[in-house]
Amino acid sequence: MKVIEEYKISYEFIVAKVKIFKLPNEFVPIYSLQLPEIEKATRIILDEIKDELVSEVPLLENVDLQTYEKIKREFFEKAKNKIKEYIKTIDEKTLHFLANILVIEMLGIGILEFLINDGNLEEIVVNSSKEPIWVYHRKYGWLKTDIYIPSEQQIFNIASLIGRRVGRQINILNPLLDAHLITGDRVNATLFPISSFGNTITIRKFRRIPWTIVDLINSKTINFETAAFLWQAIQYELNIIIAGGTGSGKTSLLNAILNFIPANQRIISIEQTREIQLPSYMHWVPLVTREYTIEEKGKITMYDLLVNSLRMRPDRIVVGEVRRAEEAEVLFEAMHTGHSVYATLHADTAQQAYKRLTNPPINIPEIVIESLHLFAVMYRDRRRNIRRLFQISEIVPFISEKVNDLYKWDPSKDEIIKANRSLRIEEEYANFIGLSKTELEKDLNEKIEILKWLVKNKINSIEAIGKIVNEYYFNKDELMKRIKKGKK
Repeated sequence: MKVIEEYKISYEFIVAKVKIFKLPNEFVPIYSLQLPEIEKATRIILDEIKDELVSEVPLLENVDLQTYEKIKREFFEKAKNKIKEYIKTIDEKTLHFLANILVIEMLGIGILEFLINDGNLEEIVVNSSKEPIWVYHRKYGWLKTDIYIPSEQQIFNIASLIGRRVGRQINILNPLLDAHLITGDRVNATLFPISSFGNTITIRKFRRIPWTIVDLINSKTINFETAAFLWQAIQYELNIIIAGGTGSGKTSLLNAILNFIPANQRIISIEQTREIQLPSYMHWVPLVTREYTIEEKGKITMYDLLVNSLRMRPDRIVVGEVRRAEEAEVLFEAMHTGHSVYATLHADTAQQAYKRLTNPPINIPEIVIESLHLFAVMYRDRRRNIRRLFQISEIVPFISEKVNDLYKWDPSKDEIIKANRSLRIEEEYANFIGLSKTELEKDLNEKIEILKWLVKNKINSIEAIGKIVNEYYFNKDELMKRIKKGKK
């Protein structure tokens, strides 16, 4: 056994050890999760207590995270009292440990809770009870765990529990489930025989600390010039669609560049699952879609929210993902009525993104699509396990290709390079903002200087970056003086 890495994770004050190692007969490394052991006699007592407490488990339907934490604390106290009835001489440390085990098993989703709380994991996958759980690790890619869900019934019970908590149902008649955990993590589940090998659960983890522009620069996902260019585009209210494949980092880039919106503007965001996070002082209203309830009522779609958002006097509209024709139509209508719009789209290149918007089923007329200014395309290199800004391209109606690449990633050098001069954006800045080419260049260089200062001083929280950005908008001279003097 060759050990690759070892570290600890904790959930509800229970510490577990993670060991990642390679076995000679396995092609994929093993992710081993070691939890503190519970003696057999103690396990029997816990099972008896669970039988007694089962009637006191509250129905957790459509509760927010704050309410959920309050319910857990109350149930924790009940569990402690019940354990003390059974084990009179128990010490405080063991009491807390056993009470937390009951909380995890009766209110949570068991051992999966520890995997969800491993910050190194992006995806957790249950394929059936016959094979181990798989996880996608940020550093090592797909890993096979040493954890099994004992039965197909138990996988179904977990999926059903997750569904009920957001008003959804999974059963033989409805064998597919799209839902989310109270923490915001996305969940998909399928039942046998739709999934031939057995019941499945796929959990895509919601990043607790959002990626910032500093994080993306440090990871070489983006460079200083392209970050400053996108900052400029956000400041001067260009419409941007971020394209890319699944897991390429579209939402991460969107979240990072939204930090460049001035604090005195109203933002409406529309998502299926809350992923966008903005500084607390921003004028922001997040809206989330809702699926049908168990009674097949009350569905709220992206289209419903988009239409409604136009009545909320937004300065900026952010859409998590454009999938359907009606959503795209409202999105482009918003652009035409003077709102600045940002969205994500599944497409691998700028050219492909343009074709996807202008062809069935989305079918936006070419004359309408002119209101969109930029595509920023993300790419995930699975072989090297890296994400990169692949392209920044402008929409140019008067050329045959319709898109003009301004920046492009060179995979052989792993560098983002300048591709072509602007045919549209510079003219837009000159005509509508009154910035000459020289002024634009000076503006871009100032932003590069600020970004370098942020990286140098390791300022990478959304709150801190947002405050510096707004200091630049409202007190630029003072900020630039401080930066030039190297002051924090």
